Amino acid sequence: GNPLYFQSARNVTVNILNDKTKVLTRLVTGPQAVEAHSQKFEVKTLSGKLLFSADDNEVVVGAERLRVLGAEGTVFPKSIETPNVRADPFKELRLESPTRALVMEAPKGIEINAEAGSLKATCRTELRLESKDGEITLNSAKIKLPNLPQGSSSSAGSRQKIYELCVCPNGRLFLSQAGTSSTCQINTSVCL
Repeated sequence: GNPLYFQSARNVTVNILNDKTKVLTRLVTGPQAVEAHSQKFEVKTLSGKLLFSADDNEVVVGAERLRVLGAEGTVFPKSIETPNVRADPFKELRLESPTRALVMEAPKGIEINAEAGSLKATCRTELRLESKDGEITLNSAKIKLPNLPQGSSSSAGSRQKIYELCVCPNGRLFLSQAGTSSTCQINTSVCL
């Protein structure tokens, strides 16, 4: 058969009517935009797989991957829900809040894994690790604190209390008030 052409200097409107001549759906193609008016809008492949749908309640992207090509990425003024956020292979994934905080919350825990590389956390002021009911475990053969300040003796007899850092056999750390020799052994009840 031959192709069917619609030509207009202004726009072309296609209406679908019910038996009472009420417009059910409308497609308007104009010089500035293409508009579809209906209760639901769907885009499917030739095999019938849903690629995109939109109605009053939700917009569904049925394609296996949603790619945003804009230089600024995409902005969601409210929340989004997804089980997985993933970068393209061999590309880095960046979550960024240029002017405010970035908050991650989960009632059952947050896990960060770098299976083939390192994990780096950098900040301008304080880095705080806090466990309200549990413990903080540093599990490594080497733990370095290279920039700790070193104390110096004072001839004036400072009243400041000095502590030594003690390590239990199970790895627990505690402070013990320093004496002329180590006082860690005196306070080993902390290790129990």
